[in-house]
Amino acid sequence: MEYPVNLKIEYPEKSNKSTALFRLVLIIPIILILALICSYAEALSIAVALMIIFKEKYPKWWFDWNVGITKFIYRIAAYGLLLRDEYPSTDDEQAIQVDLPYPDVKKDLNRWKPLVKWILVIPHFIVLVFMFIAVVFCTVFAWFAILFTGRYPKVIFDFVEGFLRWSLRVNAYAILLTTDEYPPFRLGE
Repeated sequence: MEYPVNLKIEYPEKSNKSTALFRLVLIIPIILILALICSYAEALSIAVALMIIFKEKYPKWWFDWNVGITKFIYRIAAYGLLLRDEYPSTDDEQAIQVDLPYPDVKKDLNRWKPLVKWILVIPHFIVLVFMFIAVVFCTVFAWFAILFTGRYPKVIFDFVEGFLRWSLRVNAYAILLTTDEYPPFRLGE
């Protein structure tokens, strides 16, 4: 059974050695923009939870805002983790596809679940912390591979993409509140 939230990043045949070399410096301006935007995004997550609990609504414009921010975050993550060479766009899809379905709150969501979802995902957070450590090591290895061969190793790419997919599903469940289907403990689609 396919999970309703998904992430797909196109695998690049070649990676740019020069931008990979200076990626930590090149990403700073877009991280600053993200930091400014995300200061408002956290407050909106709490507002969405309150809307679901008390009004059984998820306003479409809030959903669109959350999806836009989420896509932006994952474009930055893919760039920072060397998965893609295109500088993260603030609005274009680029080579990263994020699928988040708009929920019919009365039909698809339990109005009281936002109160406990953050507790239910604690096991996911624990696993994701350890996986993030592995992702950092994999990215360092991939950085050297890109500098010497010009290619991101496919196995490592799949692992890092799977980590990002898993984290997106956990975020969609517990923070974005777009689904009540518990996220699977897996990297694959």
